[in-house]
Parts: sequence; structure tokens; C-alpha cells
Amino acid sequence: MLADASATGRPPAPEALDARRTLGERAAGAGHGLRSLIGAHLAATRTAIGGRLAPDHLLAVVEQAVDAFAEGYERAHGPTAHREAAARREFVDDLLLGGGDPGRLGERAARFGLDPLRAHAVAVARGPAPYEDGGPEQRRLQSALAGCFGDRDFLIATKDGRLVCVAPGGRDDIPVRFARLAHAESEGRGLVALGRPHPGAGGAAASYAEALDALGVADRLGLGGPLLRAADLLVFPVLTRDRAAMAELVLAALGPLRSGRGGAAPLLDTLTAYFDSGCVAAEAARRLNLSVRALTYRLERIHRLTGTDPGDPVQRYTLQTAVIGARLLDWPARPL
Repeated sequence: MLADASATGRPPAPEALDARRTLGERAAGAGHGLRSLIGAHLAATRTAIGGRLAPDHLLAVVEQAVDAFAEGYERAHGPTAHREAAARREFVDDLLLGGGDPGRLGERAARFGLDPLRAHAVAVARGPAPYEDGGPEQRRLQSALAGCFGDRDFLIATKDGRLVCVAPGGRDDIPVRFARLAHAESEGRGLVALGRPHPGAGGAAASYAEALDALGVADRLGLGGPLLRAADLLVFPVLTRDRAAMAELVLAALGPLRSGRGGAAPLLDTLTAYFDSGCVAAEAARRLNLSVRALTYRLERIHRLTGTDPGDPVQRYTLQTAVIGARLLDWPARPL
């Protein structure tokens, strides 16, 4: 094309551009990258010019040829990309929700960079706003993690507006790095929960469920991040496994607080701050914006209403367990 344009000065014929489009389609189907292909076109142009300054009409030919080639490439690559994205979303759903045939799931895992024979742990990042599938945050985290660990052995995806990182169970460095990056991406307003590693085809689904439960516990108890480990929060699912028994404890231990001025909520907040501060009155008062004297008065009021002394090491355990149960069950906002 360049030789003909150099000799005649004419623009490329329509059939010549059609041939470039066809080659673009073939290149996309063969899996070549567009960036390297355009580089090859420019290298061929430089060779044809032979170090001489290129006339404007020759550069116009190059522009038209590359444009036609890229059009064909995109025309072929578009449906392929859509099919690939749909297949990836389906795989992520099956992986995290435990659906599909286990054998088929293992075959697809290898396609998306995961070793189906290894145990996997799942980290879930929640930001101040829902994350979009294929959005800029996902691309930045994918690129940053690939720069640290390569592009294999982990998977970054979105699910229900959250970012998800699936990593081998023995590679704690990957979810830890993911948590730091996600926390920075959310400007400190996000939270990441990490499930325990589980083996087998349903391992990622089990770990994902644990991570979601950990986020729920963090919301109810006001836990901070940037990284919460489900392994460190196992006591809370145990406490709520028998919901009826926990509700009975909450009402028995804390129910009398409802007769206090303003209801149970202010006194429950007092107990929460007191226990969260390690039963240090001065620190609890600071958290509640109270004087130490006012806090002491509230603790005495709680003692009179419940018959249980928050300052007594033996009696304190019942109250503290009931306070945790109340927060997990959202009492008194929700009646038990």
C-alpha cells in the first residue's frame, strides 16, 4: 500500500482497506494484542520510508490503514470481550455462591488464574459507595496486585457492589495487600473482611460467607478496620447460634434498663463504652463526652436497675455478654 501510494500519490483503494479490516479480525481471533500490532504497522512504515521524511499523503495512508485494521480488530474483539466478561461473571457467581458442577468449576478456575486443587480464602472490601464491575477501582487494584504478585494465583472481581479478592489459603500477603489498597482507595472509609481458608470446590464460597458475616458483625459492634479476620470473630457467631437463648439472656440481664430515664439505649451505650474501654472509667467518660462523676452515676444506676454490678469482675461477665448479644441482635431498636 505504501509503495503504491508513493508511486501514484493516490489514497488506498477501498478493497485494500477492507483487506486490513479482515486482517484485524483475524488478529483479534488469534489473540494478538492491539498495542503490539499497531507497533508492527509503524515499524513497517519506518522500514518503507527508509529514513527519509515521509510526505503527508504517505502518513495519511498509514493513518487510514491502521484505522481500518483497528476497526476490524475491535469488530471481532467486541463480541469476544462481551462473552468473556459474561463467562467471568458467571464463574464468580458460582465460585462465591457454591453453585454449578464442582468438576466444571475446577476446570473454569484454572482458566481464570486459580489453582482448583488449593484451599482459598476470600477477602471482601466494602467502600463508601458500591463498586462497579470492571470499574476504575477494580482495575487499579488488579494492576497493583499484579505488579506485586503477578497476574496468577488470585482473582479480583465485584459482587453485589463489593470488591472481592480470592487468594490461595497459604498466601496471606495477598489479602493483606488487597486490604491496604482497598482501604486507601476508599480514602479510609472502607472496610475489608477476610474469611478463613477452606479447601475444595466449595472452599471459596465458605470463605466468602464468613467474610460477609464478619462485615455484618462489624456493623453491629462498630468494629474498625482496615482488615477484619473472620478467624478472630468466631466467638460472635457462637453467641448468636442459639438466638432464643441469647435473647433470653439479653432480656433477663438488660431488660430492667428500659425503666431508666430515656429508656434502655443510653444506659446500654454507657455499658458498651465502659466495656470497650477496658472498664476504665476515665476513658469511657471521654468516649461518651461525660464527666467521670456522671459516668459513675450511670454505672450505679445500672447496678440498681439490674442487680448486677458492672465493676465486679465476676458479675461483669454476664453483663458484658448480654451487651454483646444486644448489639448483635440490635436490641432495643428491635424487640426480642
